[in-house]
Amino acid sequence: MEISFAGKHALVTGAGKGIGRATACALSRCGARVTALTRSQSDLDSLILECPCIVPLCVDLSDWGATAAALESAGPFDLLVNNAACASLQPFLEITPEKFDQMFTVNVKAVLQVSQVVARSMKARGSGGSIVNVSSQASQCALRDHSVYCSSKAALDMLTKVMALELGPFQIRVNCVNPTVVMTDMGRIGWSDPVKAGAMKSRIPLGRFAEVDDVVNSILFLLSDKSNMTNGATLPVDGGFLCC
Repeated sequence: MEISFAGKHALVTGAGKGIGRATACALSRCGARVTALTRSQSDLDSLILECPCIVPLCVDLSDWGATAAALESAGPFDLLVNNAACASLQPFLEITPEKFDQMFTVNVKAVLQVSQVVARSMKARGSGGSIVNVSSQASQCALRDHSVYCSSKAALDMLTKVMALELGPFQIRVNCVNPTVVMTDMGRIGWSDPVKAGAMKSRIPLGRFAEVDDVVNSILFLLSDKSNMTNGATLPVDGGFLCC
């Protein structure tokens, strides 16, 4: 199935590493003009060396004012991937207000703000658009030491559905992908312990973790015209973890 984004302008947040970086490069290869947003200038510098056509945008999404200013000057956009996220794992009885605020600021509040800016422009232009939020299997399944992370991703799933409801009349589709553990560079390090990895893989019917391309391909599908009637969906990319 060939997918083309020729003539489209895409924004990808959290584009410095992992899924976001791979998504930005894939969109560029599919013909989109891509703006890659992350807070690390060094990550953007290396991304531009890899994909010279990508437009870099360095901003910290936890800064509401700086984010608004940066996005207003960078748009308008036809496609949006809200990929930026953070995770800091703590046992329930040890959760700190600082970590709670940090995760909800980046994983939920920033998605709300970025999507508002992009969707207002989409609505004003009357051209529709597509938004994909990167959630997690943790939004739908309790995981030890993930209280705040699970809660933030559950909030993201519901935000996705309400966005789909309210933006659908303007032909703006909103969906999310919900991956299992993904073998990014960080994922390979975090799940290198065979005992820890084995316990998680034993709950995945396919018996393996997701590769980055597994998630990227799902994002591209949801962004594309191939999914024109898909709106408000939470698409598991988890090898069957959530069905068991």
